[in-house]
Amino acid sequence: MTKNHFTMAILSQEEAKRIIDKVLSYAKADETAVSLNGGRRGNIRYARNSVSTSGESNNISLAVTSVYGKRSGTATINELDDASLEKTVRRAEEIARLAPENPEYVPMLGPQTYLKTNPYAESTAKIDPAYRAQAAFDSLDPCRKKNLTAAGYLEDSTGFNAIGNSKGLSAYNRETSAEFSVTVRTADGLGSGYATRDVTDVSKLNTREATDIAMQKAAASVNARALEPGKYTVILEPAALVSNTDASLLAAMVRSMDARNADEGRSFLSKKGGGTRLGEKLFDERVTIYSDPQNLDVPTAAWTGDGRAQKRVTWVEKGVVKNMSYSRYWAEKKGVEAIPPGGNFIMEGGTASLADMIKNTEKGILVTRLWYIRPVDPQTLLYTGLTRDGTFYIENGQIKFPVKNFRFNESPVIMLNNLEAMGKPVRVGGSLVPPLKIRDFTFSSLSDAV
Repeated sequence: MTKNHFTMAILSQEEAKRIIDKVLSYAKADETAVSLNGGRRGNIRYARNSVSTSGESNNISLAVTSVYGKRSGTATINELDDASLEKTVRRAEEIARLAPENPEYVPMLGPQTYLKTNPYAESTAKIDPAYRAQAAFDSLDPCRKKNLTAAGYLEDSTGFNAIGNSKGLSAYNRETSAEFSVTVRTADGLGSGYATRDVTDVSKLNTREATDIAMQKAAASVNARALEPGKYTVILEPAALVSNTDASLLAAMVRSMDARNADEGRSFLSKKGGGTRLGEKLFDERVTIYSDPQNLDVPTAAWTGDGRAQKRVTWVEKGVVKNMSYSRYWAEKKGVEAIPPGGNFIMEGGTASLADMIKNTEKGILVTRLWYIRPVDPQTLLYTGLTRDGTFYIENGQIKFPVKNFRFNESPVIMLNNLEAMGKPVRVGGSLVPPLKIRDFTFSSLSDAV
C-alpha cells in the first residue's frame, strides 16, 4: 500500500483490523496495543451576517503502546506503509524501555463482548460544501430580512475508531455527528437570542427552525429590566443544563461521579470522616439518570478507549446514587466491577413542553443558556457562571418582559433537591435532558452583558 492510500477514507472494520494485525506482527514487547482512528471533519462559520470561514479536513492517525512490565511508551504516526508501521513499533518499544514504572499499571484486556450500537448515519457522512452553504443560508437569510445580525457555526464529522492488542482484544466503531449553534442580535446590539442543535443523523437538523427561535428571543430581549439578585424560581432550558463543552451543570455532576475521587474525599459523593454516599438518596425522587450506548436518540460507541464494554448503567435512580465510575486500577484495588464513565447520559423527565412549563409558572425566570461556568467547590459541586442570550421574567403563566443577565452561584446537587417540575427530554450536547423548573435558584449579582 502507498503511504497515503487511506488518508482520505473511512476505513472499514476489515481494513482497520488488517493494519492493526500488521502492527502487532512487528511487536516484541510484553504487551502491545494499537489504536487507529480517522475521518473527515467539515465546518462553516458566519458572523455579522456573512460567512467568514469554511473548510474540510481528512486525517488518520495510528498509535502504538508498548509495555515491558510496568513501563510503557507510546508512539504515533499518520503513514500506514509497512516500513512506517514497523518504525513506530520500534519507537514505542524504545520509549517504554526508558520510561519509569507506573505503579498503577493494569495489564491489558483480552477479548471482550460488546453491544451492537449505531452512532452512524449515511446522511451525515454525505455532507458536502454545498450542504453547509445551504445550511448557513437558511440561517442567515431570515436574519438579514428582519434586520437582525447572526453569528453561527456548523461542524460535521464522520469518523472511525479501531483498537486491538496482543492479548486478542479487537473493537471497531464508526460514527457521525453534526453540531450547530447560532446567536442572533438586534441591530442595536441590545437584544440577543441563542439556539443549539446536535444530531447523529443530519436529516434531523433544521438550521432555519433553530434560527427562528434565536430570532424570536433576540427581538423579545430588548429593553431588559434589572431585577434584584436573590433566590428565584427558574425554568432552565436544556441548553442551560448541558452544552457541547464540559462546562455545564448536569454534565459536570455526572462526570464527577468517580469512585476514586469519592473514596479519597475529593467529591460531592465523599462522606465526612471517610466512605462514600453510594446508596444514599441525594436528590428529589423524580431524578433518574442513566447512560445507554444503544439509545436511539443519542447512540454512542459500544466500548471505551481502553477496550471496556459500554452498557446501560443507572447512576441515579429515584434520587438514590446507584453507581459510580471506576478506573480499572481503582476497581481492582477495591474488588469491584470497573464501570467506565458513560458515553452519554439520559435524564428522565415528564411529558410537558417548555411552553407548558411556562404556562404553569406563577412567577419565575426563564433562562435560555448559561455560560462561563466555573467550579467553586468540588466537594459540594458549587459552580458560578452567567445567564446569557435571552433571560425573561414570567408572571401568571406568561413571559412578561426581558431581564438583565445574572451571575449565579449554585450546585446541581442542591438544584436537583429543589425540583418543582420536569419537561420532555430533548437532545443537547450528546445527551438527553429535560427543561427543569427549580425553586430557590441563587442569583448572586447582575451582569451588564447582553
